[in-house]
Amino acid sequence: MALNLPLLNTLLILLSLSITITTSLPSPSPVTIHQDSPPYLWPLPAKFTSGEETLSVDPALSLTVAGNGGGSPIVRAAFDRYMGMIFKHAYNRASSLLTRIRFLSMVEYDITSLKIIVHSDSEELQLGVDESYTLMVSKKNELSIVAAATIEANTVYGALRGLETFSQLCAFDYLTKSVQIYKAPWFIQDKPRFQYRGLLIDTSRHFLPVDVIKQIIESMSFAKLNVLHWHIVDEQSFPFETPTYPNLWKGAYSRWERYTVEDASEIVRFAKMRGINVMAELDVPGHAESWGTGYPDLWPSPSCREPLDVTKNFTFDVISGILADMRKIFPFEFFHLGGDEVNTDCWKNTTHVKEWLHGRNFTSKDADKYFVLRAQQIAISKNWTPVNWEETFSSFGKDLDPRTVVQNWLVSDICQKAVAKGFRCIFSNQGYWYLDHLDVPWDEVYNTEPLNGIHDPSQQKLVIGGEVCMWGETADTSVVLQTIWPRAAAAAERMWSTREAVSKGNITLTALPRLHYFRCLLNNRGVPAAPVDNWYARRPPSGPGSCYAQ
Repeated sequence: MALNLPLLNTLLILLSLSITITTSLPSPSPVTIHQDSPPYLWPLPAKFTSGEETLSVDPALSLTVAGNGGGSPIVRAAFDRYMGMIFKHAYNRASSLLTRIRFLSMVEYDITSLKIIVHSDSEELQLGVDESYTLMVSKKNELSIVAAATIEANTVYGALRGLETFSQLCAFDYLTKSVQIYKAPWFIQDKPRFQYRGLLIDTSRHFLPVDVIKQIIESMSFAKLNVLHWHIVDEQSFPFETPTYPNLWKGAYSRWERYTVEDASEIVRFAKMRGINVMAELDVPGHAESWGTGYPDLWPSPSCREPLDVTKNFTFDVISGILADMRKIFPFEFFHLGGDEVNTDCWKNTTHVKEWLHGRNFTSKDADKYFVLRAQQIAISKNWTPVNWEETFSSFGKDLDPRTVVQNWLVSDICQKAVAKGFRCIFSNQGYWYLDHLDVPWDEVYNTEPLNGIHDPSQQKLVIGGEVCMWGETADTSVVLQTIWPRAAAAAERMWSTREAVSKGNITLTALPRLHYFRCLLNNRGVPAAPVDNWYARRPPSGPGSCYAQ
């Protein structure tokens, strides 16, 4: 649905003679970024114009709202968060004191209010929710008919993306001790290229405390990522509370490395306030040895602990119970059922499984397919759309439920093959978008295109987006954020910005200075993003230097 811009279009006409149209943001040497302080936006908006003015922003910036959704608590909470980030040098002062100081010193600010217009009152967050927004920032004068800064969006989630962009336009000037917006007036019309822009975290290989997961979610919102893929359990540990089968979390590493139902609900709530869906994963039938710590009957035998026992109804009862418990927590329409790296050798060497296979005239590959398809139907019965890793498509794609979303990780052209068969696909090729591969530099992440080799427009639409994956074998709380950032931001711009914008010109000139700036913005917001130019991810800088040049 197109944005309704009854106010902004009029103002745009009035400003059209004074606005300089730009095709890309200015890109001086990263060493000089902090000296002349131009705005460096990440990810790059779809369309924007800018000028040559510098505007001051009132530290007592007020919020006015309009539209059916303008009064949403999501909008108010986001405004308060961003004001804390933008005015962190002065935000602890009482607003009444700020008002008195401004009155006594006769200070006049160019931007004194931010107006947020949200047309829809719906706060439902699902795949494809409208995240478009329009942002106007101009000096208030006698010709203005709207507030000096205005965000207009169809949904609260579009408003959140607009607030992030507005915050990136604002820069603190240490000489005047004030917040400035450079290159004004700004007119930005923005929307994401892909509807699914994900980040996977793995809390089985190393437990991540709830506060760390929240910090990851917060940082995702800065880069406009919108799906947290939570790979909660695996063969190493089962840290998740499942009330229907309470012994499952005996498979956790320890009593203190667990997530309660309340923890998970709080993570989902926290993410929604930032416009981020949480997709849970239960990887079956492989990657599930930890399940048997609490329920040994799930193991085919003490020496065959995964894949899970395909012969027992109890196995599928447990899966159904877990999904029923999780459905009360995770409202996102997608649920990930794994299906990768299934080694069925021990099934063939376990007497009762071998007899079961023989009785059904099944090969072990047939049994794997039987397991995956039965798990899919359980998920579908609970009103979930199943997502599976690509091996399921490669092995028995013609038998998958047609609603299945295939997630790529191994074969570079699997999305091409999946969409040609009518399946939706998520691009996550491990050669470039697996963040635990520490030797992949930012430019290779940035230059990886999810639609390569897919030319039919109808098939291109079936690639719903992509996902960078932070697998946890070699990353825990001590290094996880440094490993995610800034390389995840390179993929985030690829997924948000237009293909033409991210593929145009020499990225060392067009993207690298902005990525340096974004990395420093993350640092300033408390996110320990590693240097951009590391030849090996998450390493500290090799010597002294500016944040903007490393």
